[in-house]
Amino acid sequence: MIKYALACQHAHEFEGWFGSSDAYDDQAARGLIECPICGVNAVRKQIMAPAVMGTKKRAMDAVNPQARAMMMDAMGKVRQHVEDNFDYVGDAFAKEARAIHDGASEDRGIYGEASPKEVKALVQDGIRIAPLPPKPPGKDEIN
Repeated sequence: MIKYALACQHAHEFEGWFGSSDAYDDQAARGLIECPICGVNAVRKQIMAPAVMGTKKRAMDAVNPQARAMMMDAMGKVRQHVEDNFDYVGDAFAKEARAIHDGASEDRGIYGEASPKEVKALVQDGIRIAPLPPKPPGKDEIN
């Protein structure tokens, strides 16, 4: 995971966690990064002093194990809350999100799958969406 210091075009400063530098670049290119204060998608990375590590350590290995566990637990709780309280609409997510936004469908929380093209179109049309945190690793996948 990589933590970036970010700022929007209105100079609101905030942080964002990304799986990799490429993940940030991909999300930024698709307009998926949004200022939590004003909601604009014009967001840029701020200058940061990187943590330099030897080649034998991975970035996640440098994160305090307790902080890492807390972060993974929080992401798992967010995902579980969505799965317990929102309607799963599968690959009809983009269609249903648009219908809810337009008032043609019941206003409720939903989750599902959408292609990058569908996500971009929703964001460009002002329909607020967010990626769901990944499923936590199973007990057999944890070191």
